[in-house]
Amino acid sequence: MADISVRGRLALRAAAAASWASQKAGRGKGSMIGGLIALRIDPTIMTQLGRGRRTVLITGTNGKSTTTRMTTAALGALGPVATQADGANMDAGIVAALSAHRTALAAIEVDELHLPHVSDALDPAAVVLLNLSRDQLDRVGEINMIERKLRAGMARHPDAVLIANCDDVLITSIAYDHPHVVWVAAGSGWAADATSCPRSGEPIVWEGAHWRSTGADFQRPEPDWWVDEGFLYGPDGLKLPLHLALPGRANRGNAAQAVAAAVALGAEPERAADAAATVREIAGRYRSVQVGEHTARLLLAKNPAGWQEALSMIDPAATGLVIAVNGQVPDGEDLSWLWDVRFEHFEGTQVVAAGERATDLAVRLTYAGVDHTTVADPLRAIASCPPGRVEVLANYTAFRDLNRDLEATR
Repeated sequence: MADISVRGRLALRAAAAASWASQKAGRGKGSMIGGLIALRIDPTIMTQLGRGRRTVLITGTNGKSTTTRMTTAALGALGPVATQADGANMDAGIVAALSAHRTALAAIEVDELHLPHVSDALDPAAVVLLNLSRDQLDRVGEINMIERKLRAGMARHPDAVLIANCDDVLITSIAYDHPHVVWVAAGSGWAADATSCPRSGEPIVWEGAHWRSTGADFQRPEPDWWVDEGFLYGPDGLKLPLHLALPGRANRGNAAQAVAAAVALGAEPERAADAAATVREIAGRYRSVQVGEHTARLLLAKNPAGWQEALSMIDPAATGLVIAVNGQVPDGEDLSWLWDVRFEHFEGTQVVAAGERATDLAVRLTYAGVDHTTVADPLRAIASCPPGRVEVLANYTAFRDLNRDLEATR
């Protein structure tokens, strides 16, 4: 703790005491309360904890937690890596992670709104920019405004290497003028929030995988890294097998960016790819659990782009699909986004609408022409499906509450 000021040491001791008390009181791990107290006592503690570290920041609307886990694994060959175990990606969670692990390397998940000031505090060696799409408008705001803030934030860190998804128009705009960019073709399954150029306002034209602005000198860069169904490709003719434990094309793109970030910090590509491929579960996502006569696989989605990607992972051979939707503050209380998601392609699968807002979802499914039943309680919804394998897709608090209820039944 040689680089920590006296006030900073006091802040960390108080944080540790608060975390211990929270754990003893049965209120969780206590990392968030510890981080909040540390910041209240010394607002510069994040900067102090970041000194002397080589830090990779990971941000985007979707895939942050998964890519952070993959980046942590890929960096592991270089030494121990500080990271968040619980996905707490705002200031208090970041401080808690950095104070718990005094390592020379860090892979830190960051909420996109917090990226500019967290970058200022930690002076990252690299920043992974995944994707940018509409999320909770009541909290996040309009997406073009976020793009401009992130672009200005990254401009303040010209020495950082940006690992940027060139298939995402808004992410490309953030990184386009930066002096150190590694472009990754990580895919973009959702283009509804980037139909116009973020720099000129004119339309974006897509020609296959390539896109360009009709009103500015702005177009998809040539990627340094890209993936297909079996391999990861990189600079100088690099070609590596990539067999992920996690499903979905989006996770292949996440892995490509994680490996590119680790290589930018000096990791061997082969070892980084092998390590990233071992990630199997992130805070309960993608895991399968036995629920009576059913094997339920749990998937999480939080916004239209995430829902569309998660729906593409649904196994059509499953005996049932439970879709659980809440509308609490962490989810966003406005569920009008349900009408942006394509639910129309479920034939032959028994679909059950569940969650606190099951009736809102049921209306959307009706208009989509999806035969379904409505069972508000997700556990009972699973039980209502025919015996066998059930896919469960839930938004944030519905997913959290279902995991809590599953633990209570054990």
